[in-house]
Amino acid sequence: MKRKDFLHLGAATALWSLAPGCTSTPLPRRISPNESLNHACIGVGGMMGGNDLKQFLQHPRCRVVALCDVDREQLDKAAVLVPEARRYADWREMLEQEGSRIDSVSITVPDHMHAPIALAALRAGKHVYCQKPLCHDVAECRALTRAASAPGLVTQLGTQHASGAGDRQAVDWLRSGVIGKVRRIVLCANRPGAEKYRLAGPRPSTGAPAPAHLNWDLWLGTAPERPFAPDVYHPAQWRSWQDFGTGWSGDIGCHLFDAVWKGLDLQAPLSVRASVQESWKTSPERRADTWPQTNHITWVFPGNRWTAGPELTVEWYDGEAFPPDDIQALAREEGFKTYPGEAAMVVGTEGALLLPHTSGARLLPRAKFASVVRTAFSPRNHYHHFVDGCLGGETPESNFSRSGPMSEAILLGTVAIRVPDTTLLWDAAGMRFPQHPTADRFLRRSYRRGWRVRGV
Repeated sequence: MKRKDFLHLGAATALWSLAPGCTSTPLPRRISPNESLNHACIGVGGMMGGNDLKQFLQHPRCRVVALCDVDREQLDKAAVLVPEARRYADWREMLEQEGSRIDSVSITVPDHMHAPIALAALRAGKHVYCQKPLCHDVAECRALTRAASAPGLVTQLGTQHASGAGDRQAVDWLRSGVIGKVRRIVLCANRPGAEKYRLAGPRPSTGAPAPAHLNWDLWLGTAPERPFAPDVYHPAQWRSWQDFGTGWSGDIGCHLFDAVWKGLDLQAPLSVRASVQESWKTSPERRADTWPQTNHITWVFPGNRWTAGPELTVEWYDGEAFPPDDIQALAREEGFKTYPGEAAMVVGTEGALLLPHTSGARLLPRAKFASVVRTAFSPRNHYHHFVDGCLGGETPESNFSRSGPMSEAILLGTVAIRVPDTTLLWDAAGMRFPQHPTADRFLRRSYRRGWRVRGV
């Protein structure tokens, strides 16, 4: 039997075979006060892979003992920072070989491989830090949230700004009712220059041999088999393709949704609807492969004690779909010459809260809320909060019990994109669209042969 087939059918199958939430998940190692967390980084290249590695290295009680990447050039570059760390190309081999020598993993790879790696690690009793979005598909989010509920496991979604003072202040103000009952939420991601990350497609007609330093089969993983194409998929453009990424709403949505989700204790939506650009909608080739460059998604959530009515509408705008004029006017009236390229606007009965991404929360109108004092939050590093949780500290800010349902709601938007101009009523308990069963096929993927993820 070939080594690849052995890994597919042997150790990897054993790791994936447990049902979600199975009580057979081994307990994580108890770490004494004079010990360190033994951590493995899976995906060490690109902007986030290198950054994540450096963040974990900066924690005084975190030892990065293993590195894994399908791109040997990226792996060698990372190894300069951690020469003593053991190196792997295949994350399945890493989990098998490292065994009890590692306590936790971080996952910084394309979206389509988040769930297979995270599920395998959780079911092996490892704590997991996973970059956003949590998963590629709704069904994967549901399975991963359940698996993370096993006793002792610590998890964190890579929404780094959720630990920053700006997002924490927004959550605090929403929970304390500073702007009254919430009537409406508008999220947008119209960052200038982001067009280069949103390819129009369609799929390249021809491929090319993968470079010697890249294991293309491992990079594809669960995705359908297709030839390598230079400067199209790896390393930077994979987000534009449905097989690998989740589009702009999946990429940035977790950041912009996070504070309002936590601040208002949102639950599963009642419905979701999307409208997209006409050129994508009328092109069968593009609809089969890529995400549209412009989207307007509308979720309807059940109301609660923080909302002004029995239902709450949350809208998302990206690309050439911009927030409505009345929303932009709220910011212009307070001195913003241009509306923030990425932001959340929460409109309440007594005022509004604007949270530009990576910046501080603002209360509008400013004159009305001039006397409101900001909370003095203690500094918090999102990565170190995860490490501290693994070492016995408090539960991390964006653990999967919180971020899993949020990611699931966001990914329902990617389903609606592929069934545009249709209001999809959502049965969360049954995980289906009872009035539009044809949309159910977008809740989960068919994995490539040899890469089946059990329990999804």
